[in-house]
Amino acid sequence: MTAPTSGSTFDAAPLTAPVDPRAVSAFNAELRAKGTTTVSAANIFGFVVLALIVIVAVPVLWRTVHSIFTSGGSPGFAQFGVVVFGAIAVVAVVIGVLSWRRARVVRYRLDAFARANGMSYTARLVGPALPGMVFGLGHTRVATDLVRGTSPRFVEFGNYEYTVGSGKNSRTYKWGYVAVKLDVPLPNIVLDAKGNNGFGSNLPASFQRAQRLSLEGDFDRYFTLYCPEGYERDALYLFTPDIMARFIDNAAELDVEIVDDWLFLYTQRKVSTLDPATWAWLFGAVGALITKFEQWARWRDERLLEERGSASAPAVVSAEAAREQLPFAPPAGLLAPPPGVAREGRRLKKSVRWLPIVIAVGFTAVWLWSRSF
Repeated sequence: MTAPTSGSTFDAAPLTAPVDPRAVSAFNAELRAKGTTTVSAANIFGFVVLALIVIVAVPVLWRTVHSIFTSGGSPGFAQFGVVVFGAIAVVAVVIGVLSWRRARVVRYRLDAFARANGMSYTARLVGPALPGMVFGLGHTRVATDLVRGTSPRFVEFGNYEYTVGSGKNSRTYKWGYVAVKLDVPLPNIVLDAKGNNGFGSNLPASFQRAQRLSLEGDFDRYFTLYCPEGYERDALYLFTPDIMARFIDNAAELDVEIVDDWLFLYTQRKVSTLDPATWAWLFGAVGALITKFEQWARWRDERLLEERGSASAPAVVSAEAAREQLPFAPPAGLLAPPPGVAREGRRLKKSVRWLPIVIAVGFTAVWLWSRSF
């Protein structure tokens, strides 16, 4: 199976080509047999609610509408009410059936698209074990419509959602993501894209301001970069001018997170979709970035030796020797294997978002003040 490469083309025909209804039915039957359909707890809850509406609410609504129209004293007027009610019911049923059929076709097309491009498709995965910032939040965590490639490195495109709270106070958050496997663990670095922010950052986490790092050129116009304190020089090594240009040109509308040996691209719209333009954009972005990851594989963290207290650890490679091997000067932390990240660089320090709290307190104060009159 293949993952996107720089300048590569892909076959988008399965996303829009006509489908055989019998093949669609057979494919979805196979998914049901494997237990990998996209029927989630939320879907089941919706089906239960719909059934209760049909059983309980429809008869009540029918009697109410019939009573209203018959009170006019005209049989024709009453019959017109019955027709209107029946038309509404039919439209609701048709919309439900069409939505169900479309979901089946989407799964079939995405599977065909994945196979046509040497990749694989998984309809649904509960609680994906990924270290990104969005994957450990809330409950009812589900990734859907996963398209995966494994060469030249593992890449996963997927849609993801999780729920915060419960009952009437619950809220479901939806993300699209691309997960790229790196060669070695790297410091936790976040690029908050400014192009997709609204009233403040759209990221689900907030980071301490002391961890912001300004880079040269126009990079700060497009991203706010966060790196652990003390890892500024390492971030400069990883984000050389050519890599910064790749991110600006190909991922300026995507939030980026490097954590452990993964790189994540986040967006608040679907990534795995039937839109060929979306796939062209994402394939191009990933392909442009992964060609530069080989130089990231050479990074090493000298703090790890101090943390482990290893007296017999390999010596630090001198800057002069490194310059003979690399076209740019690395930081002092370029070591021989093993790779890894010291404890202080593995995770960014988070902060409290004060703006929502201030707004909530302000509304509460205004409400209490209005009640005093």
